[in-house]
Amino acid sequence: MLERLLHRDRLIVAIGTAAVAALAWAYLASGAGMDTDMMADMPDMAPMPWTPLYAALLFAMWWVMMIAMMAPSAAPTVLLYATVRRKQETASRAAVDAWIFLAGYLVTWAGFSLVAVLAQWALERFGLLSMAMATTSAVLGGAILLAAGLYQFTPLKNSCLRYCESPLLFLSRHWRPGARGAFRMGLRHGSYCVGCCWFLMVLLFVGGVMNLIWIIGIALYVAGEKLLPFGRRLSHVAGAALILSGTIVLARGL
Repeated sequence: MLERLLHRDRLIVAIGTAAVAALAWAYLASGAGMDTDMMADMPDMAPMPWTPLYAALLFAMWWVMMIAMMAPSAAPTVLLYATVRRKQETASRAAVDAWIFLAGYLVTWAGFSLVAVLAQWALERFGLLSMAMATTSAVLGGAILLAAGLYQFTPLKNSCLRYCESPLLFLSRHWRPGARGAFRMGLRHGSYCVGCCWFLMVLLFVGGVMNLIWIIGIALYVAGEKLLPFGRRLSHVAGAALILSGTIVLARGL
């Protein structure tokens, strides 16, 4: 029975990845340790004072949010990696290395989460974020929307999206052997995904960092951009919509 189970390494990795994403979404839905009722009832209040514990809580919130949003769209690459490793090693080794690959991917998003926390601290220090963790400045909100839209048309965005939407291309170009190689590949794949999606995550400062509607909407869009056959066209359509929205918001704020 154990041998049959080990030969279902792709199933193990798929179920495990889904479980990680589900737990992350459950944590977000529960409020991620934040008093979401107070945030909703008094959105214009000054943000909470910063302490080491509060900073750690915010980092955990951002990282879990990134896991919830990005793990599903990374699943095809992780599963393809497990398939290739199984042809080289035993099924159990393939599953373990696939988890190491995913760990490297999530560590990259931990780095992004740390930068996001620092950005949130800076915005709050200058009075640009409300209790609801949304920008209080129409000019800043419009500028973020406009910049995010323009970024959709940059060569860097297109280059990163190219590797994110094609697991086979990524693995063929960046294959590394062994467990250490799996971790390095996960880091590299995560860096491409950060390069592809970081500005989309900055949009959370416009709609509210803990606004579940915005979180779900961005997560669905990211998955569509990477997994649908017309992802490139979707990226450009979204970019044009963001540019238009940003221009309107910015004009109203000036």
